[in-house]
Amino acid sequence: MSAAEITRLAGALGAEVCGIDLARADASTAERVRALLLQHGVLFFPGQALDVEQHVALGRHFGPLEAHPNLKNPFTQHPELFELAATHGGIADEWHTDLTFLASPSQMSILRMVKCPPVGGDTLWTNLCAAYEALSPPLRELCDGLTALHDAQPHGKPELMTVHPVVRVHPETGRRALYVNEHFTRRIVELSAPESDALLGFLTHWVHQERFTVRYRWSEGTIAIWDNRCTQHFVVADFTGERIIQRVTVMGDQVKGNAPRWPAWRPSQRSAQTRHDRQLLKWYADREKSS
Repeated sequence: MSAAEITRLAGALGAEVCGIDLARADASTAERVRALLLQHGVLFFPGQALDVEQHVALGRHFGPLEAHPNLKNPFTQHPELFELAATHGGIADEWHTDLTFLASPSQMSILRMVKCPPVGGDTLWTNLCAAYEALSPPLRELCDGLTALHDAQPHGKPELMTVHPVVRVHPETGRRALYVNEHFTRRIVELSAPESDALLGFLTHWVHQERFTVRYRWSEGTIAIWDNRCTQHFVVADFTGERIIQRVTVMGDQVKGNAPRWPAWRPSQRSAQTRHDRQLLKWYADREKSS
């Protein structure tokens, strides 16, 4: 790693790393990569030549790996590898943090660009810590006391849901990050449906501002590693032809933040408006059954 060339790509996050061979990475290399990741949020390693087993071995240096809980690979079957292909609907063109509907979402993703179009198909990442820190103090204080319901509805499994703090504390840096996203976050738990729509809509758009983001143009063989605890990402669906990625996912840790300052919202009476509370009421019912 001493010979590595590191180039910052944007003010908020992102760095390109050249001069190392990730196929030969050892524990020492992994520790250096982890330190760079905490500094830059997302790292790009162009010109790599990893096969599936080398890709998986790289991921294991950072912790146990997990397959995707809901989606199936179109081509390459491996218990620790997740694959997306454009011809099979594999375009993640909505801002998201991976797997936030799980109680312990993934902490790190390592993506290999197997095939990409000559033009288009870029990916953007946003820095959720910078987005939180740019909020006004009163809004930060409000968000610090709220929680949000996340579910797997985009995967056709709305019954898979959990609640996380709206503001997550990063377990290694201690920085606070806005931990809501437009793909998996359904509801602010402590607010009524219209209040939740207003605040959640604001926050999920707030984090997408260009000043918090980096945009990366792919080349085949590039490896990207991102910290899933403090970033979101988005694929630009502006291409034709095939785009294939393979990803290994390092298993997550518990999402920690402030305890909610207010009780969870419950409608005072049933009405036509109650339909907006349906998912939240199901979460209450499921929680009461398990307790």
